[in-house]
Amino acid sequence: MTPLEQFLHRAEALLARVEAVLPPPVPREPDWKRSFAFRWRKRANGGGKYLQPVLHASTIRLEDLQHVDAQKRQIEQNTRQFVARRPANNVLLTGARGTGKSSLIKACLNGFAGQGLRLIEVDKEDLADLPDIVDLVAGRPERFVIFCDDLSFEEGEAGYKALKVALDGSISAQSDNVLIYATSNRRHLMPEKMSDNAGYRHSDEGDLHPGETVEEKISLSERFGLWLSFYPFRQDDYLDITGHWLASFGCTPEQIEGARAQALQWALQRGSRSGRVAWQFAKDYAGKLPDFETNE
Repeated sequence: MTPLEQFLHRAEALLARVEAVLPPPVPREPDWKRSFAFRWRKRANGGGKYLQPVLHASTIRLEDLQHVDAQKRQIEQNTRQFVARRPANNVLLTGARGTGKSSLIKACLNGFAGQGLRLIEVDKEDLADLPDIVDLVAGRPERFVIFCDDLSFEEGEAGYKALKVALDGSISAQSDNVLIYATSNRRHLMPEKMSDNAGYRHSDEGDLHPGETVEEKISLSERFGLWLSFYPFRQDDYLDITGHWLASFGCTPEQIEGARAQALQWALQRGSRSGRVAWQFAKDYAGKLPDFETNE
């Protein structure tokens, strides 16, 4: 190794030690007027994290979501209370895939953006940054929903405790202009194993307090004040949803009726009669119509 290479190596080591003791960069406020929706992002080369405006957010509306009326009423009422600065709950939406959990949150944003609602999407890997996000928006006049999509944890993941603390376990109060809306396919957000029940058997290696172990696994979901459960759609519900999306693409009632058999075959091939599958079929069917351009 040449003297120059030795110097560069020592300089890099010194910089690494200095960076380790420096405080992280303070997140900068975004241009709040650019969008109603934001993503929490990490800058390259250790440049800190920031809120990135979403310039082309989903335009789905509450009326587009079919056969989830009870869930829609509850989250719409909770969001209405929130934007009116009345007490409101954090919300956990769980259940079958493709039934509209994420779409319902996006539709709430579109329904209440004019009343000051804003949405911040945070990946599970970044949940440890929730205190920074809350500090960044605290004191602003808007109302912020922090959106965590497809949330689930394995044992030992750091984000689990970070979210638990953010919901209600911190010494500081949760900001009154922030709520957390999360979706998951798991009701309790962590895997439940047969060994959890086996722990109730006495053995030399058994858990002394197995009940506490199980309680820890369900304690996070209990910190959400409002639980909304979603279930697979019946065949007629699936066809209604398909018809809604076909109509949105300009299909006539005759075309919608003629598409029923193909819609069922499409769902059978995918093993699901979900709203997502209905939307995908409608795009495929309508896009193949020879007069689609004239329907716009």
